[in-house]
Amino acid sequence: MPARLRDLTAYLDDYLRIAEVADEPNAVNGLQVEHDGTVEHVVAAVDACQATIDAAAERGADFLLVHHGLFWGGVQPLTGRHGRRVRKLVQSGIALYAAHTPLDLHPEVGNNAVLARMLGVDATERFGVYRGHEIGVAGTLEVSREELVDRIRGALGVEPHLIPTGPELVRRIGVITGGAGDMIRAAWEAGLDTYVSGEGPHHTHFDAEEWRLNVIYAGHYATETVGVKALAAHIEGEFGLPWEFVDHPTGL
Repeated sequence: MPARLRDLTAYLDDYLRIAEVADEPNAVNGLQVEHDGTVEHVVAAVDACQATIDAAAERGADFLLVHHGLFWGGVQPLTGRHGRRVRKLVQSGIALYAAHTPLDLHPEVGNNAVLARMLGVDATERFGVYRGHEIGVAGTLEVSREELVDRIRGALGVEPHLIPTGPELVRRIGVITGGAGDMIRAAWEAGLDTYVSGEGPHHTHFDAEEWRLNVIYAGHYATETVGVKALAAHIEGEFGLPWEFVDHPTGL
């Protein structure tokens, strides 16, 4: 059964605490492009780029749910590639909804919580403050370092980059997806022995080495596919709306 766009977005705004969760100034969480109709077909993607917008239009979607929205560059004229993206959404009757940090830290469908569950981590703790919120999840899982890498490989379909400078038998694992390598100090201060993220800067190798911490980078894109999928599945459960995921990996 179709859902009214305003009902769906009001539900998501409340469920994700859009108004409460601080984020980067240009993230613009919530509804970014609207239409006047109802929603019948949801497409989820990590990024609102031309490829995913085109794919949503080809699939006949009327609601595109993303983690990274349109406005990272701030106010821009509706020309060039920015104009083409918006024009395609409007002409195709696709509403665009974005959730960045609100999706990262959500306790049920958030990128961090979902990935931790996929790996079998009993994530009962929080760590790592980002814009006033503890964004990371942490908990226990007694497993070999190699087994954990295998689980990540199986869960995300990527080849993780391991910095093996912590214990071979891991017990306390923390997860912050995406480009959160610079949160490695927070992982160390939280007493973790293993930190899982998407990507990080060069110097984090030496941070891990000198703090005797295992670090596993599984890709910015790959680690952030799990939240939008979980949220789309949640929407299906609440509103009965079918959904599909458009995969457009960057390899980063």
